[in-house]
Amino acid sequence: MVKEIKTEAKVSVGIEALWKALAKDVAFVTPKVIPNLVKNAEVTEGDGGIGTVFLFNFGSDVPKMSYQKEKIVELDEAVHKIGLQVIEGGHLNFGFSSYKTTFQLTPIQEEETMVSVEVTYESEVEDSSMPSKTAKSVLAFIRSLECYLLNGAI
Repeated sequence: MVKEIKTEAKVSVGIEALWKALAKDVAFVTPKVIPNLVKNAEVTEGDGGIGTVFLFNFGSDVPKMSYQKEKIVELDEAVHKIGLQVIEGGHLNFGFSSYKTTFQLTPIQEEETMVSVEVTYESEVEDSSMPSKTAKSVLAFIRSLECYLLNGAI
């Protein structure tokens, strides 16, 4: 049975800059924004569209996980929506048979964007706090990304 957790955050960054960082430059930006969690990232296949695979190597603040491969399985630039499915390592090594994080960006004002996050998963482990931790981690990443962009990093 597929389960889901949803959360959202309002950020003080325009939708186009946020979309570029989140959907186009994620492998470049992530290690700069949260180096203690992701020490490096790379595109292992694809051109940034559907089917593109990223390899995220985790840093010292991620206990018990060394890496995770994620594939873009949903991408709609018109509505600023991207979905990343874990295809190897990471969460799949902890009893999850599927694990997907979807970001939906919605403009509020010129320099303000709502980021809606949905974590959907299937698990063989009944009592798992990992998806709620993922939702909190994603929000922390979004906040760090906001600071990074506001400081003119890109």
